[in-house]
Amino acid sequence: MRTNTFTIELKKRFAIEFKKQDRSGVYGFTQCLMAYNSNKIEGSTLTEKQTASIFETGTLYADDTNTVFKTKDIEEMNGHFKMFNYTLQYLDEPLSEAIIKQMHRSLKEGVFEDLANGYAVGEYKKRANRVSDIVTALPSEVPDKMQALLQDYHAKEDITLRDIAIFHACFENIHPFQDGNGRVGRMILFKECLKHDIVPVIIRDRNKGEYVRHLNNAQQHRNFRGLLDYFQQEQDSYLNPTKELLFDYDQLEKQTEDILREIKENESY
Repeated sequence: MRTNTFTIELKKRFAIEFKKQDRSGVYGFTQCLMAYNSNKIEGSTLTEKQTASIFETGTLYADDTNTVFKTKDIEEMNGHFKMFNYTLQYLDEPLSEAIIKQMHRSLKEGVFEDLANGYAVGEYKKRANRVSDIVTALPSEVPDKMQALLQDYHAKEDITLRDIAIFHACFENIHPFQDGNGRVGRMILFKECLKHDIVPVIIRDRNKGEYVRHLNNAQQHRNFRGLLDYFQQEQDSYLNPTKELLFDYDQLEKQTEDILREIKENESY
C-alpha cells in the first residue's frame, strides 16, 4: 500500500511535532501506539493508558493498590520511546548495521536486568539463543548473515512491502541480538515503510497470534502471502485514524480521495 500523499505529510508532521515536542498529534499517537503494542507483544504488563502517561507526563499510576509494576517494563517503555525518536532522525537514510545497532542501544541501554545479565547492548549477541521452534543464527554467524541480508535488500531496485516483509522474516530468523529483536525488527519495518512511501505497518498485540503464525510460516516455508495480507490489514488500522490527525477538516475528503487513488495505482506488492 504505497501513497506519497500520506507518507510525505506524515514525515513532515513527525519532524515538526518532534522538534516542538508536541505530544498531542500524530507523533504522540504513533509513539504510544508502537511502544505499547510492541512491548506488550513481548510480555509488558503496562496498559495503553499507563504507556501514554509515561510518555506525556513522565508519571505512572496504578488502577488499584495491589498493582505491582515491573521495573524492566518501565525501563523498556522509555527505551522504546528513545528508539522511536532516534529512528525519526534517520527515516530517509539507507538501512545499515550501524542504524540497526543504535536502535537496539536506544531500546536497551537503560535496562538494568539486561546489563546485569551481561547482554551485549547495541552490539550483536555473544551467546546463542532460540525462539520457539525457530533455529536462530549462532553468534559467530550473525555478522556475515546480517551483511548478506542488507546487501541483498539494497540490491533491489524498487523496495516493495513484499521486500520489507521478507527482510523482516529473515531478520527475526537471524535474531542478531541477545534480546529485543522483535522490537528492533518492528521498528525497522516502520522505518523502511516510510522511507519507501509505503503506509507503515504497526503490529498490534491483539493480533499477536496471527502475526506469529504468518511470520513462522514465512520463515519455515518461505510462504510470504499470509504475512503480506496481514501487513495490509495492519496498514489499514494505522491509516484510517492517522489521516484525521494529519489533514485539516476541510481538506480531509480530498486528501482521502488522493490517498485511495494512489493506493489503487500502486496495488501490486
